[in-house]
Amino acid sequence: MPKVTVDGIELEVPAGATVLQACELAGKEIPRFCYHERLSIAGNCRMCLVEVAPGPPKPQASCALPAGEGQVIRTDSEMVRKAREGVMEFLLINHPLDCPICDQGGECDLQDQSVAYGRGKSRYDENKRAVTEKYMGPLIKTTMTRCIHCTRCVRFSEEIAGVDEIGALYRGEAMQITTYLERAASHEMSANVIDLCPVGALTSRPYAFEARPWEMKKTLSIDVSDACGANIRLDARGREVLRILPRINDDVNEEWISDKARYQVDGLTKRRLDKPWLRKNGKLVAASWDEAFAAIAKVKPGNSVGVVAGDMVDCETMFAAKALAGALGSSLLEGRQTGLDYDCSNLAAVNFNSTFSGIETADAILIVASHIRWEAPLVMTRIRKAVKAGAKVFVVGPEWQTTVPTTFLGNDLSVLDKLPKDAADALSGAQRPALILGGAGLGKGALGACLALSDKYKLVRDGWNGLNVLHMAASRMGGLMLGYAQKGGIGDLVAAKPKLLISLGADEVDYSKFSDSIIVYIGHHGDKGAHAADVILPAAAFSEKAGTYVNTEGRVQFADKAVFAPGDARDDWTILRAMADALSVTVGFDSFDQLRAAMVKAVPALGVEGLANYGALPKATKAKASGTIEAYPIKDFYLTNPIARASTTMQRCSAELLHGEALAEAAE
Repeated sequence: MPKVTVDGIELEVPAGATVLQACELAGKEIPRFCYHERLSIAGNCRMCLVEVAPGPPKPQASCALPAGEGQVIRTDSEMVRKAREGVMEFLLINHPLDCPICDQGGECDLQDQSVAYGRGKSRYDENKRAVTEKYMGPLIKTTMTRCIHCTRCVRFSEEIAGVDEIGALYRGEAMQITTYLERAASHEMSANVIDLCPVGALTSRPYAFEARPWEMKKTLSIDVSDACGANIRLDARGREVLRILPRINDDVNEEWISDKARYQVDGLTKRRLDKPWLRKNGKLVAASWDEAFAAIAKVKPGNSVGVVAGDMVDCETMFAAKALAGALGSSLLEGRQTGLDYDCSNLAAVNFNSTFSGIETADAILIVASHIRWEAPLVMTRIRKAVKAGAKVFVVGPEWQTTVPTTFLGNDLSVLDKLPKDAADALSGAQRPALILGGAGLGKGALGACLALSDKYKLVRDGWNGLNVLHMAASRMGGLMLGYAQKGGIGDLVAAKPKLLISLGADEVDYSKFSDSIIVYIGHHGDKGAHAADVILPAAAFSEKAGTYVNTEGRVQFADKAVFAPGDARDDWTILRAMADALSVTVGFDSFDQLRAAMVKAVPALGVEGLANYGALPKATKAKASGTIEAYPIKDFYLTNPIARASTTMQRCSAELLHGEALAEAAE
């Protein structure tokens, strides 16, 4: 490890570190525009200049200069100060001074660094250049005259997303950043370039002119649009969440989120349930809370009660519903709405055991019946890292547009009984082989065959567990930990014909099979579940309540409440507590703290943030896979849940990016 001296501070830096990284280790702030720790080094902006000896008597770009033994680095000399002032002056030559109307104002790197490192005034007196605007789709608003050619957006698209949709045309001052043939950026991670842009060239189209950053209250939360559990920040003004941004968590989402996680936010205020409804003579009519609970009490279900949990429900809500069902004498709980009935007796068999950060180190990956780009976009970015390091990827299932070199092995699951030679050799010779099983494979009963493959190719070895199941619902692992799994899946509930069916925001269930049940829907949107319900009780969305979520890798995470629910809507647990009174039973909690304490007592893992320990994998039995994967569960990436389906932005993305519809602007 080389020793360097930074502004009189001597320290050791890791081999291969750059001078910029050495300065940061010494606690020195180095300005930069093009450098980003998760992207390749470009050396475009020259803002990170420092003085280095031994070396030429001029400032050097610290982002591209390796740190070497005996270097003496100065970050605050007169030479460095003047050089940075000069670079900033050049950057501002063509940059429009339109901060008052720029959406980046208040959180703009250029704005901050021009104040900290620039001159007090400009000497430029010529005409500024102008660049025609580029259309990058319904999510990204462009003002390319502001672009300083840092190429962060280009490098993100190529390196992280793996889709070469953004690039540069021409050279020098005439250089322009644009999408391919000026079409919309259509990959599912495209809007991360908005966070990366250090100026106001790429901003959020749906959020344009909505608010300034200092006006909003910021709340830490967890994304529920898929099972990855991305760490997010909710920015709210008044009673409305105006935008969702990613938070840095290297173990989960690094600093990226999918476009759906970011832009379904406008669906939180549309098509909301804000008062109770009762079905009378085949029609839903508005009611009071007392009338709704009186109608439920009239059912007198005894122990004939079933509970179905939706895809976005928090653990506290599921535990409260379980307590209510248990008090009534029922254990009919299910969270797999669409009929999956895989064995859940050992949760290690249905967990993403490699973890997201671990899958980056795999050197052979077999994907079984999973369209990962749509089911878990953040996992696809990790697989790209593994492939860059030399991993080979094989897929069993219908072909989809991957972002890595991939060998497709056909749609027939019987291929798992005897893998083709290239796939078998890759898994046999790998130091860290991995298998990822998706929802389509679980639906075809491929779990047993994948466990057998785990044995055959030794996917589990010292310090490594390569057997992974990729769920798609944010509530799935938490629900399985709480017992929301019947041996026969939701078919057991159908067969039991419960008098009372409690639906916790479950919108993917075929309710026609419960025609003999009184359906009580506790949810936040007027979606499919509400249309089938006999009693609708308005609840809080994920942004309107505190809660515990467990992602597909078994990671327990906590979310906070950002805003209040609209109208007469209430937190889910309070509704279930009031239902217990209406049905004359006791559930053992009267406050959220009591509820969480009872849940943690029942399932201690839910009280500890981090990865839950599910133990060792079950012993594999001789299981043969059969069946053909005709299609993947997700048909439309942008419309997978009630919040997204209520979102105007997500509907526009679906229409334009997936179905090729041209959407006219108002003036057209």
